[in-house]
Amino acid sequence: MSKEDVGITVSKNADFSEWYTQVVLKAKLADYAPVKGLIVLRPDGYSIWESLRSTFDKKFAKNGIRNGFLPILIPESLLGKEQKHFAGFNPEVFWVTHSGTNEIGDRLALRPTSETLAYTMYAKWIQSWRDLPLKINFWNTALRAEIKATKPFLRTSEFLWQEGHTVHTTQEEAEKEVMKILEIYKNTVEEELAIPVTTGKKSEKEKFVGAVYTTTMESIMPDGKALQMGTSHFLGQNFSKPFEVKFADKDNVEHFAWQTSWGVSWRLIGAMIMAHGDDKGLVLPPNVAPTQVVIVPIYKNEEGKEKVLSKVDEIKKQLETKEIRVHVDDRSGLSPGYKFNDWELKGVPLRIEIGPKDIEKQSIVIAKRHNREKSTLSFNEIEKIFTILQEIQKEMLEKAKEQAKENTIEISNYDEFKSKIERGGFFNAPWCGKLECEEKIKEETGADIRVIPFGSENEDLKCMYCKEQSLSKPVFARGY
Repeated sequence: MSKEDVGITVSKNADFSEWYTQVVLKAKLADYAPVKGLIVLRPDGYSIWESLRSTFDKKFAKNGIRNGFLPILIPESLLGKEQKHFAGFNPEVFWVTHSGTNEIGDRLALRPTSETLAYTMYAKWIQSWRDLPLKINFWNTALRAEIKATKPFLRTSEFLWQEGHTVHTTQEEAEKEVMKILEIYKNTVEEELAIPVTTGKKSEKEKFVGAVYTTTMESIMPDGKALQMGTSHFLGQNFSKPFEVKFADKDNVEHFAWQTSWGVSWRLIGAMIMAHGDDKGLVLPPNVAPTQVVIVPIYKNEEGKEKVLSKVDEIKKQLETKEIRVHVDDRSGLSPGYKFNDWELKGVPLRIEIGPKDIEKQSIVIAKRHNREKSTLSFNEIEKIFTILQEIQKEMLEKAKEQAKENTIEISNYDEFKSKIERGGFFNAPWCGKLECEEKIKEETGADIRVIPFGSENEDLKCMYCKEQSLSKPVFARGY
């Protein structure tokens, strides 16, 4: 028996980091590549990404966004056009310096992000107001030198993501786009992955380098650490000016354009694993599960096998007419108990058990993965499984919301904050808006401002750190 056939050997509460890694590997979502910091996606892991991609693509298309492709190599001379932006990525950049044995001269960066490349092309494509708005999304990989403290899906040197880049004639239109995208992200993560998020803005210190401001969505994980789930940036004219992204208006007067950029990565898969998994392994929300229902036939002899498999095939076809993703586990030489544990490890939302006695009773046994409840359904109730999957999806989101609520703390006393931050959580605390207070809090506690929630303006309280008048109540937390 191989190591990956052994179940999870640590408790989620006892060793969260080791538990997480075991779930990724043993549920066969991904594996480590030969190069440090890189992972290989296995079919189930990639299927989840494809599901998210499909959902995003449909929503992007409704918003007038089309997909394109960008190459991975960016000349260093191009990056120098927006030095402040690129300086933020410089320590993480992989460089190509040779072609074969020959030096190439102008070094080539392996894309850490694509603003400079995309906007060089946009400057060529845009001449007049008739070319705008220009809205393109790119499904890419990005590379950043994450060699230390790597974690599958959460922190790797190469990762899958989408990055959108839009160009507009007015500031107002661009800012509306920023919020539209953030809303698409929020709805998708909550509806597909059953993970609640808090949306708002990043502080000046934490915003995307080169942006006027950054909007973000943040989630609190069961271990009390925050995870950035996605960002949408208003770039203003900070890139259009150095890259000369200009348009002529209806009076043939030339203007610099207004721009946005935004992205999510396969970090969303890591969040899903952490938010829902348990000591048995992965727990998948039905909407993104590669297999939504697994059928385990139970029989002792050939006569029973033929009878059971005939009924199983009938049930499978019935479920597939409802577009439910079904798998029949008819592997020989393995006990039903082994198969049950195997599918629980892989997180399949619903298991159907059926044997000769069940056929006599004209019923099946169903087992829900998220709460491990078992019940029976009669043969004429099979179609209820579609509704049951919808209920599971809803229940998983409600449970995650409850966990997030339990991990969210209102606080205004800094000494109390310091004593509680070790346990983790989202801390809603008053802040004066000053960079020095933000930096001191980070330096002394390891917690930073994850998000300043929309509507969190507050001038009635005193800053948690300096006791001067507060401006807002950001979420402070330690993060991944």
